[in-house]
Amino acid sequence: MPEPIPFGQRLRSAMQASGPLCVGIDPHPALLEAWGLENTADGVRSFSLAVVEAMAGAAAILKPQVALYERFGSKGFGALEDTLSAAKAAGLLTLADAKRGDIGSTMAAYATAWLDDASPLASDAVTLSPYLGYESLRPALDLAAATGRGVFVLGLTSNPEGPSVQHVGGENSVAKTIIDQVTAENSGAEDLGHIGLVVGATIGDAPAKLGIDLAASKAPLLTPGLGAQGATAADIAKSFVSSYGQVLGTSSRDILKAGPDKTALRDKALRVRDELLAAS
Repeated sequence: MPEPIPFGQRLRSAMQASGPLCVGIDPHPALLEAWGLENTADGVRSFSLAVVEAMAGAAAILKPQVALYERFGSKGFGALEDTLSAAKAAGLLTLADAKRGDIGSTMAAYATAWLDDASPLASDAVTLSPYLGYESLRPALDLAAATGRGVFVLGLTSNPEGPSVQHVGGENSVAKTIIDQVTAENSGAEDLGHIGLVVGATIGDAPAKLGIDLAASKAPLLTPGLGAQGATAADIAKSFVSSYGQVLGTSSRDILKAGPDKTALRDKALRVRDELLAAS
């Protein structure tokens, strides 16, 4: 069988074709209600498939929030499987926002669930939590590389609690240690590596204060916080500067509230995408 195309290469192609936008699929109860849908697995399915239909050509990648499917048990996972399948059929990349992290055979099982070709939940990438140690993620890192998929490791998040862990250590902070390991792993990539980082859109000058060089990491940078959490494309460009070409501006509620009309949903996504392009 031919070697799979590396995730970083596939992602760059999608960013060049459709712009540097990641749209989160977050079927929160309030959004379902606003769309006139029931807070059920069927409502989640209808919501998600509408987002997929609207986003072809408007976003590089879609990011379903796994917890909002998981709350409905097997029916919720069925809705997620249908969403992932529809996105693939539409030519859209998918990032399962599952934030998995464990050790040994359990981590290997998580990797199989989200990154193995045979899994019904197989996505183009998955978010991971490295706080049991970066090398605890090894089964997922290696399987992603083998299958042409990617991972996004929590690096510098913008939630208020994040610095209490991530900034500990000063010049040798937890965040810098994790990002240095990602940098080493991606060193052979010509452009984007298969290991991305989750770096909040509202982190400000934290990378500079912690001595972190995001551009050197060659990591795709998932930047939650655009729109509803207050960050603008201009804010992201100011914070990321030399690494802005790696940024996937990430917006969920700010775009999703434009639904349920698919044309309005798409138009909002295109406006956000164009703002990201204009800020480069």
